[in-house]
Amino acid sequence: MEERKRELRWMRLDNAALIFPASLRRHWSNAFRISLNFPDPVDPALLQQALDHVAPRFPSICVRLRRSAFWYYLEELAELPRVREDSAQPLVGMTLADVRSCAIRVLYYRDRMAVEYFHAVTDGTGGLVFAKNLAAEYIRLRYRVEIPAEEGIRDLAEAPRRSEFEDRFQDTAGPVAAPRDSRDVYRPKGRLEPDRFLHVTCGILESDDLLGRAKALGVTVTAYLTAVLLQALLDMQAEEQPHRRRRHPVKVQIPVNLRQLYGGDTLRNFVAVANIGVDPRLGDYSFEELVKIVHYQMKLTITEKNMRAIFTPNVNDEANPLLKIVPLSLKSVIMRLVFDSIGERVASLSLSNLGQVRLPEAMAPYVTRVEFVLGSQASAPYNCSVTSWRGKTWVNLVRNTVEPSLERHFFTALVKQGFAVRIESNAKE
Repeated sequence: MEERKRELRWMRLDNAALIFPASLRRHWSNAFRISLNFPDPVDPALLQQALDHVAPRFPSICVRLRRSAFWYYLEELAELPRVREDSAQPLVGMTLADVRSCAIRVLYYRDRMAVEYFHAVTDGTGGLVFAKNLAAEYIRLRYRVEIPAEEGIRDLAEAPRRSEFEDRFQDTAGPVAAPRDSRDVYRPKGRLEPDRFLHVTCGILESDDLLGRAKALGVTVTAYLTAVLLQALLDMQAEEQPHRRRRHPVKVQIPVNLRQLYGGDTLRNFVAVANIGVDPRLGDYSFEELVKIVHYQMKLTITEKNMRAIFTPNVNDEANPLLKIVPLSLKSVIMRLVFDSIGERVASLSLSNLGQVRLPEAMAPYVTRVEFVLGSQASAPYNCSVTSWRGKTWVNLVRNTVEPSLERHFFTALVKQGFAVRIESNAKE
């Protein structure tokens, strides 16, 4: 064990993670949450025991952010994190001091266990693997159930695989770099909450209804929900700007799990984004038109060759010999400027769908709910995330502004299309 810890004591940030430390600010951090609910209230002592058992198997997850003269890097924790009671809102800002101590949080509230990740550590796929394994070990301790190593559950006695630590961007990048997307897009606005409170509005749908409606139109659930989001954003912009010629393109950023295209089982970041949208200056769009446009844009964009060209510019930037010798203090300023001017400004918001969560049959009866929550964007109020489990789909819209404009348009559109949507919210009283 000691030999393994020495070997994996530190790791360079993967290519996607390089910009995240530089983009941190006082009231915002690029973080996300995955939570699982159980039939009974969480026992904090058992959850801590489960974390103590699971963490050594995932040394790339239980880390802290460190800095050298030229780059940030991740260092395996000498002491394991302590579980904490959850707060009234998810994703309370992770400061630089926080992530230098520990870049994840393990939280509990009533029957819910949640893990929050600074995005430099992993992506949604890697985060789900860790959260599932933590839940599996907790269930084993709490309910005395043996859970097999399948459906993403690891054997805790097994040594971590080297493939789990790979920066897959480096060996997957290609010879051609695609041009970066235009920044001329519609960005929702609103009055920021003075305390930066993060509102979460969750719409709960029957998965069969959603899948059936999407299949009837020949598209995926992600494409269907993206079309609904585009419709809501188009309506919002029309209300704000009655002059069609002054409107901007509306785009939804869809993170793509690159493991599905290029293979591998890395637990580091391995996603790239596809920006899907329409230009309202061209005229009005029916919902059926939006569905077709989203479907074909996704088909054309999310291919092995196109996605490689999309993330290759970032790999080329990292390999730039001039950038390598720039001191970290100056490099952080440069990357912060790049993030603010390019990073999120190519889309109106993100829609990230983890899809149908899969768990071993022995574990399934003890999990009542699985949710995925993104934080808001740094310079715009919204993001959207989706998970499905045992016949339910949870669609979470987050915002850091006062007015629930997008939520009203989005969920109203779903209801008008015949869906029975149950709404939950952490809204302030």
